[in-house]
Amino acid sequence: MYTILLLLFCIAFIIVASTRFKLHPFLALLAASLLFGIFSGLPLDELIKTINDGFGSTIGGIGIIIIAGLIIGTFLEKSGGAYTLANLVLKIIGPKRVHMAMGFIGYFVSIPVFADSGFIIVSPLNRALTKKAKLSLAGTAVALSLGLMASHTMVPPTPGPIAAAGILEADLGQVILFGLMTSIPALLVCILFAKKIGSKIFIDPAPKLTEEQINSQLENAPSVFNSFIPIVVPIILIVLRSFAEYPTMPFGDGTFKYAIGFVGNPVVALLIGMVLSFTLPKKLDKEMLSTSGWIGEALTSAAIIILITGAGGAFGKVLQTSDISSLLENNMSNGNLGIWLPFLIAAGIKTAQGSSTVAIITTASIIAPLMPAMGFDTEVSKALVVIAIGAGASLVSHANDSFFWVVTQMSDMKVNQGYRTHSLGTAILGFSAMIVLTLISLII
Repeated sequence: MYTILLLLFCIAFIIVASTRFKLHPFLALLAASLLFGIFSGLPLDELIKTINDGFGSTIGGIGIIIIAGLIIGTFLEKSGGAYTLANLVLKIIGPKRVHMAMGFIGYFVSIPVFADSGFIIVSPLNRALTKKAKLSLAGTAVALSLGLMASHTMVPPTPGPIAAAGILEADLGQVILFGLMTSIPALLVCILFAKKIGSKIFIDPAPKLTEEQINSQLENAPSVFNSFIPIVVPIILIVLRSFAEYPTMPFGDGTFKYAIGFVGNPVVALLIGMVLSFTLPKKLDKEMLSTSGWIGEALTSAAIIILITGAGGAFGKVLQTSDISSLLENNMSNGNLGIWLPFLIAAGIKTAQGSSTVAIITTASIIAPLMPAMGFDTEVSKALVVIAIGAGASLVSHANDSFFWVVTQMSDMKVNQGYRTHSLGTAILGFSAMIVLTLISLII
C-alpha cells in the first residue's frame, strides 16, 4: 500500500508542478523519479544508474526517429506538401470527417509501426488537415493517438501482442481476428470522444500561418505523389521488415531478408524518408540545411521533445525497479474476475510504469501459470486473454509514458489538456475494448 500511495503522490506531483507551478515537464519528471526512488528505498547509486539507463534507453530507442520524423514534417510543412495532402484527404472524406480519417490512419499505421513513430510520421499531415478544415488540433490529435494506441496494443504484428501470444501459446491468426473485432468498435467510440473533446478545447494547428499564407504555399507545393513519398516509403519499409521476420519467413532467410531487415529498421526507414523529403522544395537551398534553416528549426523542436520523452523514460524505469508488478499480482490474482483479471493487471502495470509493451509482456508472464486454473485452456480463450491484456495495456497513458509526451508536445497541449484529452481517451479505449471483448466471449 505504501508503494501505491507513493506512486499516486509522484503522479500528483508531476501534474501539479507542471500545471499550477508551471515547472517544465522535464524537471518535474526528473524530480518525481528521484522522489519515488529515494522514498521507495532504492539505493542511491542504483537510483542514479536507473535514471540514466531509463533516460538513455528511451532516447536511444526513439531519439533519431523523432529527429528524422520532425525533419520530414518540417519539409512537408514548409514546402507546402502537407497542405497538398490535406486538400486531397479533405476532398475524399469531406471536412466533417477529419477525426474519423485521422483515427483510422493512425490505426493502420501503428500495425507495423510503433505508436510514437507513427504519431511523428503522421503529425504534419494531421496539422495541415486540421488547419484546412478549421478544427481544433486537440480533437484530431487525440483521434490519431487513440487510433495508433488501439492497434499498437491489440493487433499483431506489433511486438506486445505477438509476445503475449507466444507466452500464452495462443494462435496468432485468432489473436489478429479478435484483435480487429475488438479494437475497431472501440476506436469508433474513441473517435466520437475525440470529436466531442475537440469542440471544447481549441488548439490552433498552425498558429503562425494564415489562410492566405497556406494558399500561397499551395501554389508552389509539390505534387500529391511527391508529397506522399517521404511518409509512405518509411511505412512500407517497416511493414516489409515485419513480414520478413514472421515465423513463416515469407522472404526466406537469405540476403533479401537481411537487406529488408536493415532498411526496414525504423531508424533507417525514417532516415530514408528524411532524405526523400529533401526533394520536396522546388529548389533545395543550402540555407535550408543550416542551423538557422528548416533543419535547425526541426532540431530545436526535436530537442525539447526528446528531453521530455527521455525524462518520462527515466521515471518509468525507476517504477519498473520497484515491486509494483508483484504487488498487483498478489492483490489481484485471488479474485474470480474471469477475463477481466488479465485486463485489470495489465491496466495496473501500464498505469504504474508507462510502457504498454512492458505491461503486456509482464501480464502475460503473470497470467500464463494461472490459465488452466482460470479455465482459459482452449485456443479461443487464449486468444481472448491476449486481447484482454492488450486492452488493459492501453490505459492509462499519462506522465510516465513516453507516448503521452510525444502526443502533447507535438500537439501544443498543456499537461492538464493532455490528461483531459489523451489520457482520458486511452481509458475510454481500454474499457470500450473490454466491453466489446466481453460480449464476444459470451457469444463464442
